[in-house]
Amino acid sequence: MVAPSQIPKQAGARVKTDRRAAVHLARRRRSGDLPPVYVPGGEDAAIRDVGRARAEALKDGQAATARRTAFLLRQDSRSAGRANWGPAPLRGLAAVGCPTPAQQSVFQEYVRAVSEHTERLLRREAALQTQGQSWRWAPGVEALQALRGVPCTVAVTLSAALGDRSRFANPRQLMSDLGRTPSEHTRGERRRQGARTQTGTSHARRALIEGAWAYGYPATVRRPRPLRWEKVPTVSQEMSGKAQVRLCKRSRRLVARGKQVNQVVVAIARAMAAFVWAIAREVEVTP
Repeated sequence: MVAPSQIPKQAGARVKTDRRAAVHLARRRRSGDLPPVYVPGGEDAAIRDVGRARAEALKDGQAATARRTAFLLRQDSRSAGRANWGPAPLRGLAAVGCPTPAQQSVFQEYVRAVSEHTERLLRREAALQTQGQSWRWAPGVEALQALRGVPCTVAVTLSAALGDRSRFANPRQLMSDLGRTPSEHTRGERRRQGARTQTGTSHARRALIEGAWAYGYPATVRRPRPLRWEKVPTVSQEMSGKAQVRLCKRSRRLVARGKQVNQVVVAIARAMAAFVWAIAREVEVTP
């Protein structure tokens, strides 16, 4: 199978018939110009569906929270604290009173919607962790959790996007598959690079970005990661330490150069994909 967007098209071709299309595909296939598309198996596809459901629950929860916040701003009700999560803001929401009963009922609906999406997200994350433990790539999932900013949900999502590890001969191929390679338009001596290509699955890119935010902080080893390190090989622990030192240093260097924080996170996510490839490869080779 090939992706329609990856099929080369001849400029100026204005006639399209089934016969011409079949001859064109046969010639491209013989010349090797049609890159194959990886088709996940039944179990891998099921894990991907659970990951998509978790990402959709997260997105819906964020939208519901934004609607609740917008309603409070219209009522000129602002929280005195700095954080918008935890038990303190929830206690503050319980004390919010609206001018009319109709507005109060609307506010209660917004609060109930946020609670439902939060519970849905927790159920999807629990299901993702349960499915990941009995998956054939479970050793790779545990090994990826040695990296900073990669909990079980992110590790399962990245492993589902990787699929068969043998189809990536080097880290650059994984970066290209995840859409982390910059676009380029070079002519002569002038080289111009643009935004990332954004190819591949968006859920894996989002999970990679989610983990890359952790490298904006100083390199430290806190309690959750040593607990995860007990289940991973020594090679993965060494790579995790190397990744933390290198990526944290690179993040500070890019920020010092005046780069915008989102650009820094994207650059860190691209470099982080190389360590994901290396750890997955070691787990595959090591019996």
